[in-house]
Amino acid sequence: MATTDRQATTLALAHALSAAERGLAVIPLSRTKLPALRSPHRDAPEPVGPPCHGECGRFGHGVYDASTDPLRIRELFAAAPWATGYGIACGLPPHHLIGVDLDTKSGTDSSAALRELALRHLFTIPETVVVLTPSGGRHLWLTGPPDVVVPNSAGRLAPGIDIRGAGGYLVGPGSRTAHGAYAAAPGTAHLAPAACPPALLRLLLPPPRATHPAATTTTDHGRGLVQFVLTAHAGQRNTRLFWAACRAYENGLGPTLLDPLVEAAVHTGLSEREARATIASAARMTGRRA
Repeated sequence: MATTDRQATTLALAHALSAAERGLAVIPLSRTKLPALRSPHRDAPEPVGPPCHGECGRFGHGVYDASTDPLRIRELFAAAPWATGYGIACGLPPHHLIGVDLDTKSGTDSSAALRELALRHLFTIPETVVVLTPSGGRHLWLTGPPDVVVPNSAGRLAPGIDIRGAGGYLVGPGSRTAHGAYAAAPGTAHLAPAACPPALLRLLLPPPRATHPAATTTTDHGRGLVQFVLTAHAGQRNTRLFWAACRAYENGLGPTLLDPLVEAAVHTGLSEREARATIASAARMTGRRA
């Protein structure tokens, strides 16, 4: 058994190093699919400030340990000789990976649910890397824009569909777990992760916090969308503008809010040309004309 485990660890390390060569940051996983290294702070008192994400210099911070550096990856696996798999961190450059986990354990047809979403929202899933799971599910690898933060979610998109985004990870192909092995679907291992369709990306982003929850008028709704753009920070300006413009066109406010949204975007630092291009893209995505 020990020999088998050593072989599994050696294979997992080899697959992890191969993934790192493709620009994918990795961490070692145990047979339970959890990070193989436990937190060095597990017995420490509850921190007063934000939790440590590796600033202490020790291993054991989960996805925050993820790296593409071969030396660091070897050190991680050396510290976890029981690891039999590896995780691929999502949301990190250069790929900004988004994982669409089509589960089968819930008894729902998650693939059919995704097809229904695609028909309803007018997008198609491009040819991309697909990883087959031991339970019969599939992981679809997609990439997102560099200034978009896609959150993790479970069943929010549809029953049986989980999303792995920033702060999450996917079990890499070649990993072995207590339930079996993960493997790339035939004909997809050589592919690069495809770009997430904009209409699907829109569904993955969280709705804005309502500035005035009790507001019900069209005017207040429009002001809320403009305020949502105005409060954008660097790295999320285009994403927020795109989201707000989509909501505006879906609610028949696109022409009315065109100039206010442009002005708000320019106020946050975008150029007028960038802002108008983003709004025009939102109009096309929602089937309207800017």
